[in-house]
Amino acid sequence: MKLVVFSDAKAMDGYGAEHGLSFLIEVDDQQTLFDTGASDLFLLNARKMGMDLSEVDQIVLSHGHWDHGNGLPFLDNLPLICHPGCFVKRFRKSRHGELGLVLSQAEIEAKFELRTSTEALKLSEHLYFLGEVPRINDFEARSTKYLLENGEEDFIMDDSGLACITDKGLIVISGCAHSGICNIIQHAKAVTGIDRVEAVVGGFHLSVINEQTRRTIEFIRDIGVKRVLPSHCTRDPALGMFHEQFGVHELRAGMKLFF
Repeated sequence: MKLVVFSDAKAMDGYGAEHGLSFLIEVDDQQTLFDTGASDLFLLNARKMGMDLSEVDQIVLSHGHWDHGNGLPFLDNLPLICHPGCFVKRFRKSRHGELGLVLSQAEIEAKFELRTSTEALKLSEHLYFLGEVPRINDFEARSTKYLLENGEEDFIMDDSGLACITDKGLIVISGCAHSGICNIIQHAKAVTGIDRVEAVVGGFHLSVINEQTRRTIEFIRDIGVKRVLPSHCTRDPALGMFHEQFGVHELRAGMKLFF
């Protein structure tokens, strides 16, 4: 499996960075664009890397936040897979700013071959969309900074990810892990039937050193994950704790990784 970083909070020399996430996953002779970042930056960085996104087979949207899906207006006529809850209007509690997608569901249905599912979907022989992630542990996804349009708390139930089966074990890929990166890992193992996790890649939505961060690190260490590759919404001082425990370095736009 190959993973290419098109958009992230930091970038290699010569590439642009933004508060957004976009990866390209290549497996089973298929190209899957996982999220599209916050703008057309993913396209600009792809061109700098000499990559032609006209060869992309499908898009998977991790969840319905602007920094993961506002690159969608710059694409057309592709299959788009996501949770049906991605299209709600949603707001921050603190500043009451809207943070949903710039495109409505109707606009997306007009531009793409939309397929929504709360259930996991097998996208190819070795790649799975995880669907709705059960919130099973007692330290993740227990509070939220977000609200729905009707004023109810938004726990971002549409938050999902990908799992890829390799000879070494599972590669678990997260957009933002609002559902909890440990919950995502557990769900990926249940969906695929594979217990060994080789790598965890993407946003962990952790920034402070607290019980959630400590127990997340303990969980990942205890199940023997070999490669821990945080990005996007994983920030210091929590990021520093991951570095101390696993020797990790942040992903950057312009990187290519092989598993």
